[in-house]
Amino acid sequence: MIIHMIKEWFEELLIDGIASNLSGMFDTVNTKVGEIAGEVGMTPSGWNGGIFSMIQSLSETVILPIAGIILTFVACYELIQIVIEKNSLHDVDTWIFFKWVFKTMIAVMLVTNTWNIIMGVFDLTQYVVNQSAGVIISDAGIDITSAIANLETTLESWSIGSLLGLWFQSIFVGLTMKILSICIFLVIYGRMIEIYLVTSIGPIPMATMINREWGGMGQNYLKSLFALGFQAFLIMVCVGIYAVLVQTIAIGSDITGAIWTCMGYTVLLCYTLFKTGSMAKSLFTAH
Repeated sequence: MIIHMIKEWFEELLIDGIASNLSGMFDTVNTKVGEIAGEVGMTPSGWNGGIFSMIQSLSETVILPIAGIILTFVACYELIQIVIEKNSLHDVDTWIFFKWVFKTMIAVMLVTNTWNIIMGVFDLTQYVVNQSAGVIISDAGIDITSAIANLETTLESWSIGSLLGLWFQSIFVGLTMKILSICIFLVIYGRMIEIYLVTSIGPIPMATMINREWGGMGQNYLKSLFALGFQAFLIMVCVGIYAVLVQTIAIGSDITGAIWTCMGYTVLLCYTLFKTGSMAKSLFTAH
């Protein structure tokens, strides 16, 4: 009799522990996934105004004068190349100097308006992201307890060994979910920090645009900006696919299988989120 009472008490303890673990298992991940659409849909100025102001000030007061020096060097180098190409002025047309002056004026305009150009790129890409949000984003939340009818009743028919195994699994999966939520945080916030770092030094690569040999730096810089901008679109697509996958999980009475399937989809989400950066750069051939 006493052994039976202890057994019932232990079973109730395991069932309560399992129900508690399952009820909050995916809360952190659900929160992070729900924040993704809002986070990646922001422009650099909207994400954090304090950091944006600091980066803009550094770019305009520290980097811009350096870019002016580099632009002067590149313009002089371009003029020397023009002279050499025309046989040291033995075969020269005056229009080439007008061409050089025009290219230099364009370069000065690009450098002095670098910040506006950069913000224009991100305004464009964020418009695309926000327009697509209503199409590809759906409910990506996971709630095992609400999906399983009469959870406690189902668990009462399990043996102590099965309950103990599910309890350990729920603890492990719950810990894994917290780690994955940190991974999602790193991807989303890491991208924004990378945007601020790239934009802060923008005038320098833009100063090289007028020269064929040096211009590759500026062209690659613009490609990197578009890659960072459209990475947000790829992130949204990943979340949309994840939402569809988790909604198709057939739970039934297979609680263990449902838990591991949900974790597998979440691991897949984190993996694809980490891949969006390199994928975007590959698509735009940015180094």
